[in-house]
Amino acid sequence: MRVAIGADHAGFPLKECLVEHLTEAGHLVEDLGTDSTESVDYPDFAAAVAREVVHGTAERGIVVCGSGAGASIAANKITGARSAVVHDHYTAHQAVEHDDMNVLALGARVIGETTAIEIVDAYLGATFSGEERHARRLRKVVELDRNRG
Repeated sequence: MRVAIGADHAGFPLKECLVEHLTEAGHLVEDLGTDSTESVDYPDFAAAVAREVVHGTAERGIVVCGSGAGASIAANKITGARSAVVHDHYTAHQAVEHDDMNVLALGARVIGETTAIEIVDAYLGATFSGEERHARRLRKVVELDRNRG
């Protein structure tokens, strides 16, 4: 799978771990930065990842910041991106299966590497169910996104 990943300074160490894991698992990884723990602004990296997903350059995206919240909020400002902060295995796959999440947000100061890897694997292994009730709800979410209100 083609995966775009980006992080701010707080998420940099976890991003590096995830890039290694994803590459070893055979995924094509587009690392959009940052490249150090020097302070940067999370919206720049979250938006870049979300744009890659929305434009079809990547099939899924992963954004990492300190809590995951800021990166998720920024990613969701890109029309067509559906991001959620995830800190557990269940939500990682359920948000894809029910809500067609396409940008995973992780909090590097909230979870450790082992948990993050489990979450990423669950996220990437999940597919949207397409069940009528989920498709109906997704259409409503897409309409909200299109109209921004």
